[in-house]
Amino acid sequence: MNSHGQDEQRVVWAVVGTSIGPLFLAATDEGLVNVVFHATDAVRDKALERLASRLGTEPVEAPGSLLLAEAIRQVEGYFAGERQAFELPLDWSLISGFNRQVLRELASGVAYGQVVGYGDLAGRVGQPGAAQAVGVAMGSNPLPVVVPCHRVVESDGGIGGFGGGLETKRKLLALEGVLPEPLF
Repeated sequence: MNSHGQDEQRVVWAVVGTSIGPLFLAATDEGLVNVVFHATDAVRDKALERLASRLGTEPVEAPGSLLLAEAIRQVEGYFAGERQAFELPLDWSLISGFNRQVLRELASGVAYGQVVGYGDLAGRVGQPGAAQAVGVAMGSNPLPVVVPCHRVVESDGGIGGFGGGLETKRKLLALEGVLPEPLF
């Protein structure tokens, strides 16, 4: 309990090695709350500061935590090619409004090995002219990989942008069989 008699939210984190580099994972009692690409020490520290500020509590490193154990297992299974869908409780508290609506539709409606256009995704949430806003939602996704923003592409066949970098997006799409594996 905190000084106001309320239960304090617990935030735990770990860094997991993957074929696209280290991923920072953070969870609350509600579920997985944040995934961050390229989790070097500096990136990790910035993510920890952001989480502490947004969630009002200091995240604790706890790779063995029950809150993280299943997320780590499923992320490792995904990168090993053994898992095609994540079945995890998600904490959506870092995102709201239209962005949350779009990301929830993406998470539930675009399966492994499939892609969707920005405009098509906008139409799915009842905003057919909002392709650019969908791009903004993808860029603000606090749960990449698990909420698969890498599956959103341009309608003309272009790969589109990606917060984790285009090479990371290509690798994720290759892992799912959408693109051929890079030769080198």
